[in-house]
Parts: sequence; C-alpha cells; structure tokens
Amino acid sequence: MTKSQQPQPVHSAGILRKLLLIISGGIFVVALLTLIGVWRTGSRFFEGLETLFNPSQPTAEVDIPTIVVRLRNASELTTAIFAMQAVVPTSQDRQVGKWVVGKTKLLYIAYGEVRAGVDLSQLKAEDIQVEGDTLRVQIPPPQILDSKIDVNRSQVYDYDRGFLDLGPDVAPELQTLAAQTALNKMVAAACRSGVLTRASDRARDVITQLLNTAGHEKIIVKTQPPASNTCQSATLPTEVSLFARSDA
Repeated sequence: MTKSQQPQPVHSAGILRKLLLIISGGIFVVALLTLIGVWRTGSRFFEGLETLFNPSQPTAEVDIPTIVVRLRNASELTTAIFAMQAVVPTSQDRQVGKWVVGKTKLLYIAYGEVRAGVDLSQLKAEDIQVEGDTLRVQIPPPQILDSKIDVNRSQVYDYDRGFLDLGPDVAPELQTLAAQTALNKMVAAACRSGVLTRASDRARDVITQLLNTAGHEKIIVKTQPPASNTCQSATLPTEVSLFARSDA
C-alpha cells in the first residue's frame, strides 16, 4: 500500500464543532418559530401558559339532600317568645228551674308564654337552590308553635260561691276555662305585637349562621309571610297546656 492510499486520521474536534453548529442552528430555529407563534397568537399564548401553571379549580359542589336533612333535624325552630300576664274572671250560676239561686265566681291570674318560629320539618329539596356559588334557601312561613300557662307563676286570686255558698262548687272547671281564655288572649296579643315577623327574621339569621358554620359562604335565606289564619287557628279552644319551671 502506497503512502497516498493510507487512511487519513479523523479530526474529532472538527466533527464536534460541526455538531455544535447544527444543534445551535436547531435551537435558533425553534426559538424563531416560538417567537413567531407568540407574535401571531398574542395574549392567547400567555393565557395558555397561565392555564398550564395555574389550572382552574373545580367548582364546589353543594349536597342539597344533606342540607335538607341538617335543617330538618332542627325541627321546630323557636325564634321568638312572647310572655304575658292576664287576669281572667269566670263564673257559673246554679239554677233551680228558671231561677238563679247562686253564683260562683273565680278570678284567675295567669302567666304564660307563646312560642313562635318555623317548622323546618316542612322544608323540601326544591326550597334550596344553587346559583353559581350562591346558596338560596326559602324557609317555611312562621307560625305559633306553642302556648302554655306557667303554673308556678299563675294562681286563683279569688274564689267565691256567693251567699251561703249556694253557688256550684266548680273550681277546677272554672280554673280550666280561665286558663284557656288567658291562652287565647296571650296568643292574640302576641300576634298583634308582631311576634310572627320577629320569629321569621330571627329564623333567617339563625339558619344563615348554621349554613355558614357548615362551610357555605354566600347564603341568601328568603322568608315567607305567615298564613292568614295562623293566629285564628292558634286560639281555637283546645286542651289547656300547663308547665312548671324546674327552678321554681
């Protein structure tokens, strides 16, 4: 083999330089294409980057059935109490034929309370709506939940069977009648004082606080006016309710 036919040594440094030039050229082309893309897309490019690094958070879900159950568990929510004292006279005659031969009189001083509020057991799923991140709740109308006589603070002030005690001995009957009359007066007075409106407003505040505690932030609680016969039905003659305070 002649000298001219012998293999020439490979210069690795030259190959490395060519390789670097090719890589540099490729990087330049990619950068150029990127700049062109940014120029064409404008702000959409940066919005895409923002979406990539700050992905949108999932929309919060509201479990309406759970809310309904939680509120129903509150059952009859008493939000206003009206207390009153009433003096009620009652009487009953003793008759012989067409003649009144005696009269029994009883004077009763009654102290009682009227509780008003909303019955959350009537709440339905359709009463709760979700609009975006706002929770809307429509509560039932206010009503008279209960009215009772406090036996510890009530008393028969006077009991008189008349001349020669000819009047009938009907103290229990007259006291029951007086207590029922007193309750009717108390319910009517409570309604005139606006106890139902106060109960509805207070129920709205209580339910808002309850749902805030459960983690809901934007809450709108809508109230309803009381039914037109709420006070009338609450004063119909019924069995008298009595209660005694445990601390008396």
